[in-house]
Amino acid sequence: MTTAFVLFLALVSVGLSVMAWRKREQLVWQFTIPQEPASHGVPYFEQVFDYTAPRGQAHSPSILKEDDGFSILWFEGSAEAQADVDIHAVRCVRTEENWQADSPAPLVTRKELSGAFDPEQLVVTLGNTVENETIPQSIFATVVSVGGWAMASVADLRLGHGAAQYARKLNLSPFLNRSYLVKSPMVEMADGSFALPAYFEMGATHGAFVRLGRDGRACDLRRMAGEGEKPIQPMIVALGPERAIAYLRDFDPSGVLLLSRTEDGGKSWSNAEKTTLPNPSAPVAALCIGAGRVLMAMNDDATGAHSLSLALSEDEGNSWRAIHTLEQNAGDARYPMMRRLPDGEIVLTYSHGTKGGIRAFVFNQSWIDTQ
Repeated sequence: MTTAFVLFLALVSVGLSVMAWRKREQLVWQFTIPQEPASHGVPYFEQVFDYTAPRGQAHSPSILKEDDGFSILWFEGSAEAQADVDIHAVRCVRTEENWQADSPAPLVTRKELSGAFDPEQLVVTLGNTVENETIPQSIFATVVSVGGWAMASVADLRLGHGAAQYARKLNLSPFLNRSYLVKSPMVEMADGSFALPAYFEMGATHGAFVRLGRDGRACDLRRMAGEGEKPIQPMIVALGPERAIAYLRDFDPSGVLLLSRTEDGGKSWSNAEKTTLPNPSAPVAALCIGAGRVLMAMNDDATGAHSLSLALSEDEGNSWRAIHTLEQNAGDARYPMMRRLPDGEIVLTYSHGTKGGIRAFVFNQSWIDTQ
């Protein structure tokens, strides 16, 4: 009887949590479609940062947009998921002549983040980060307090004065709130809120479309599941007010990229299906650049991540052509991240040398149009 009563209370608690979560805020299920960028000026494609870690690994860069430029964040330590991994960063600022990168330095340490958590908690290691676009100078970070990536959580982290100021766990599940991770940029919605692409790595692996309220708290979550595939790390590209595609890595390597679609503003997503795009179980970065065109940075060889290219689709992702080779046979280059800056320029960054360092480039729409 005692066991049954405890189970009953647990189910009631979960039910109330789910009800409260889904009723926090009335959501508009439509995407914001950015204006088609103008193509003007001299075409350019400029390398702005090239870094090799003095020891160990530097991997999974993200881009934090700023008023006078941008910062690139990545995790660095002796090896992935080890107890000496911290978040490092470099600021890139445009001068009158070109882009200038500051010296890379640690931005968030495990010890600082442990103390910034409310309530305080142990942080064993750190992983992927993405910009939190709902609050200035904020990021979502993948954190592990116990176990490995399958026990990770997403931390909502405020930055200030070059350090972690405040952090809390993003509540994505009433069951322990574990095994959720982030990788791809947020998606802007028509009501001014944002959605966060995430993924669940334990057991029934799947992608997730997390709606955030204006207060930055999670208020809805929709799954991107698969039948026979293990879709993770969704990269979402909005094509219309209700239409979007999500490109996903197959965690069980199938040799191709996976795809899920929504026709109702993200309320529901189709089962992940295999595309014809070769992929070595690696994430991609993609941007809608107007008029049905999609730009993608991807590993385009199913046998490994030794090849990283830029490809362009002019029919909403139905067909592709390679326009530029970024890396070829120079050690694994993977985990691309791509963001458009307010002035229309595009920043592209990725890890190279088999997670040994970070490279970044800035280019403009005119360059794309000449390819």
